[in-house]
Amino acid sequence: MTASMTAFARIQVQEDWGNLVWEIRSVNHRYLEPHFRLPEQVREIEPALRESLRKFLHRGKIECSLKLQLAEGQQGFTVNDKNLEELQLAVNKVETWFINASRVNPLEVLRWPGVMVSEEASLSPVHEAAKQGFVKALEQLVDMRRGEGQELDKFIQQRLDGISEEAENVRVVLPDLLAHQREKLLDRLEVAKTELDPDRLEQEMVMLAQKMDVDEELDRLVAHIAEVKRTLVKKGAVGRRLDFLMQELNREANTLSSKSNNAGLTQSAVNLKVLIEQMREQIQNIE
Repeated sequence: MTASMTAFARIQVQEDWGNLVWEIRSVNHRYLEPHFRLPEQVREIEPALRESLRKFLHRGKIECSLKLQLAEGQQGFTVNDKNLEELQLAVNKVETWFINASRVNPLEVLRWPGVMVSEEASLSPVHEAAKQGFVKALEQLVDMRRGEGQELDKFIQQRLDGISEEAENVRVVLPDLLAHQREKLLDRLEVAKTELDPDRLEQEMVMLAQKMDVDEELDRLVAHIAEVKRTLVKKGAVGRRLDFLMQELNREANTLSSKSNNAGLTQSAVNLKVLIEQMREQIQNIE
């Protein structure tokens, strides 16, 4: 299924410990290039987030931003009672030596190494919610990319139909163009009062037919169109292959243009190039 690389997703999670908001932005890129902006409290889960992302996406520049707000009392820190008790014993001992010792400032005590410790276990629910929220945001992003992809698919199918019609028009008018060129050649010879050598005339017509023979180019155009349609319904990332097929289509259009010695063929070649370029621009955004 065709998927665009341009999308946006936003997921909010509200729990007793606080709330978090995931925002994911995706734009086109040749490879998969994720960027994460995470609070320090959840930095350690980044490898797991990257692994999840690779399961959902194959190409694109992905900006992943997490905003975290912990509720009061859920900041992930606590007082180490054992260390605090040992510090108190040390202070009491000092006071027995110094009669006029200053009183202990509680804030200074909290700054003492080992008194305040991080409660890693208390952040486990936050980490789990962040990972689950990230997966939901990725699912939302994928849905949006597929929705955009369906519109791109319709756009490309319309251009492919236009190319098919243009190629068929060339096939239909080509015999008349050859007959017209033969008449022009005969008229020039008649004006020049040149004795008509049947063999020479036949050689000229063969050369003219070879110059205007575009059947091979038209056949390859049709084959490339069929391959583009097959590629559009394949699973996974198809953008690079579609881009390659656009190059092949453009090559046939250029060859057709080089063989054109008639205004009608020249216009058809121009129309083909316009349709191919329109597709190429949109395919740059397909995963």
